[in-house]
Amino acid sequence: MKVTVFNGSPAGKASATHLIAASFLKGAAIAGAEIEHVYLKDYKILQCQGCFACWFKTPGRCVLADEMEHLLNLYRESDIICFATPIYTWNMTALLKNFIDRLIPLKVPQMMETNGHLDMKNQDSTPKKIVILSNSGFPGENNFDVLRASVACAEPILEIYRNCGKLLKSKNPDVLQKVNVWLESVEAAGQELVLQNNVSEEIKTNLQQPLMTIPEYMDYLGM
Repeated sequence: MKVTVFNGSPAGKASATHLIAASFLKGAAIAGAEIEHVYLKDYKILQCQGCFACWFKTPGRCVLADEMEHLLNLYRESDIICFATPIYTWNMTALLKNFIDRLIPLKVPQMMETNGHLDMKNQDSTPKKIVILSNSGFPGENNFDVLRASVACAEPILEIYRNCGKLLKSKNPDVLQKVNVWLESVEAAGQELVLQNNVSEEIKTNLQQPLMTIPEYMDYLGM
């Protein structure tokens, strides 16, 4: 079992997104999985040209010569794929979106329908399990609405969304205590997903717990 996070935060290890992804991977590793944390900012990934040569001229291989070939191999080797991203404006970062666009060589030009979603058929007969990890510095679950809609066709097995995301890097002892408890639930989710192929309702409920009320958070931000 291999679990790979493709992290679309431009801040890399300095980001709140890193804290979430690292906790998830820690749980997966405890469960015995091989883990890898890929920071997309560290790779040269050109933009998809929409030429579809990877379908019709060089099947499974992109014509662009960059570091995406290495990342595609990591993707192919993995059983659980985690897309991690902060929300800056409405949706995933440009880094992650560009990476996802470049996953086209993993598809074949054959339309298929799954649970009402139309998509292209995967080359791999064993579909990857998709996990979404995201945080937003704004309060409210509505900040993740566009991302949820964007990833729906991938049928993620688990989605972890953390609003009031600035709290994840707080140095306040009281806040830090709550954050650590929440990150322990993220870790438990990674462990359960590897061991059981699902996450318990108890852990899912814990992941949805607020870290602060909205008025408290606005005061914390000084806004």
